[in-house]
Amino acid sequence: MNNFLLDKEYIAGTYNRFPVEIVRGKGSVCFDSNGKKYIDLGTGIAVNTFGFCDDLWVEAVTKQLNLFQHTSNLYYSEPCIKLAGMLAERTGCKKVFFSNSGAEANECAIKAARKYATDVKGIKEPVILTLVNSFHGRTITTLAATGQEIFHKDFLPLTDGFTYTVANDIEALYESVEKYCPSAIMFEIVQGEGGVVPLNKEFVEALVKVTKEKDILLVVDEVQTGNGRTGELYGYMNYGFTPDIVSTAKGLAGGLPIGATMLFEKVKDVFTPSSHGSTFGGNPVSSAGAVNIISRIDEVLLDGVKLRNKIIVDTLKDAEGIKSISGMGLMLGIETEKPASDIVKECINRGVLVLTAKTKVRLLPALNIPLDELKEALEIIKEVCAL
Repeated sequence: MNNFLLDKEYIAGTYNRFPVEIVRGKGSVCFDSNGKKYIDLGTGIAVNTFGFCDDLWVEAVTKQLNLFQHTSNLYYSEPCIKLAGMLAERTGCKKVFFSNSGAEANECAIKAARKYATDVKGIKEPVILTLVNSFHGRTITTLAATGQEIFHKDFLPLTDGFTYTVANDIEALYESVEKYCPSAIMFEIVQGEGGVVPLNKEFVEALVKVTKEKDILLVVDEVQTGNGRTGELYGYMNYGFTPDIVSTAKGLAGGLPIGATMLFEKVKDVFTPSSHGSTFGGNPVSSAGAVNIISRIDEVLLDGVKLRNKIIVDTLKDAEGIKSISGMGLMLGIETEKPASDIVKECINRGVLVLTAKTKVRLLPALNIPLDELKEALEIIKEVCAL
């Protein structure tokens, strides 16, 4: 029995997998079980920050594996502490809680916002305002935070305490704040699963203004936009404000599971011993991988992200069969004349791995993808869209 059939036999049927079994990769190129080569523009959904098996990353992870792989948070371990310090230095946050995924990082952000509202402001049942079309995870609580009913319907009842307002609608934002008196507003800078839709500058300015006026916590979900993906270390930095809580995951450890919730000045002491925890949070191997990733996201790399963004946009914006391009940095959505699913299938046939986000083709290449490989893949995408 081949692996496709074994997968169907033994693994829960939650994924509509493409008929491709990846067996090895290096940089932005990988190979399937038949020896076919692909240029990867998906990076495991924005996870493999520097592509497959990056040499410096492998060296850092392997070094830690040869020391110890896990110890639990009852003891100190240097990789976790070093990573927290690096994040604090680069963002201005005061404390960091580590977990294993984006959903868990968002759960922590929600718990921090609720506990702050209860402990500091005496609010017994705090409300968190999120955006319509948002996506914050697949746990029951992060599904409740997600502003898309399609994700809700099979798992009711969801956690109470969330309400939604329309993204990029300032009037609706102020109306929602007046009506629901939220203790926190949680949002993505670019709505990834919602179709790669960035928030406009005016709306973000309004978010910052109203949260200051009303003493509301500002919570930014950087699970997908973080760690250099948008052309800045974190997406909110493109807009020039300081949040109260930031969650991130995906590309932080370059291919290993990790989540991080960064707590800024106002909420830095919200958690006390036993108020939250995670068995694998801050795992030394994942943390060592993340230390390597964050140490290499410098201005030169970020300039390279912006250059690659320009190459993609300039190549595709007026191409036949392409209606529009949205997004930021190397997180881009392409609206096509043909169904996005058809584009993805044909790109796979031609040796390019791309993704979808709602009705769009989504590109999430490695931040350092070689320019020749990027250009080769873009030409294939152009041809596929024009067919």
